[in-house]
Amino acid sequence: MPHVDRLFRHAMWLERNRAEAEDLVQETLVQALQSFQRFTPGTNCRAWLLSILQHVRTNRQRKKGRIPVDANMEERIENVVPFVPPVPQRLTDEDMLLALAHIPQHHQEVILLCDVEDLTYKEIAAALEIPIGTVMSRLHRGRELLRIELARAGAAPAGMDAKREAR
Repeated sequence: MPHVDRLFRHAMWLERNRAEAEDLVQETLVQALQSFQRFTPGTNCRAWLLSILQHVRTNRQRKKGRIPVDANMEERIENVVPFVPPVPQRLTDEDMLLALAHIPQHHQEVILLCDVEDLTYKEIAAALEIPIGTVMSRLHRGRELLRIELARAGAAPAGMDAKREAR
């Protein structure tokens, strides 16, 4: 139960709907209780619960027949300029959340699990059932997209706009 708040926060971020997030957390806890004998004592319980939450969410999306696909992904990748904008001096939580909402979902998940939930790359790979190299790649690309979104949204210092227009 000490991890319920973090599970709910993560579910809220993924679903962006309180009722859906509550259902997701409840179903996650039911699944965890039903398969508690599979939990290995001494391992990270939060990572195990987040892994179950990811599975439950993926299964629900499959049932609904709508796994979100970013149709503009190729365009975003093609238009990425190697310039890495500096982190803005004045950055609010709202700026960060707005920029995070504009990057692809699979990058959001890895960034949240690493930078917010403080999971290791290995724990993230296990929770999302992806190779650790994919975790590192998504984290790198996600952070890069996040910096670009922050600069694009105007959260960057005033001099950034002039540099962007000059390119």
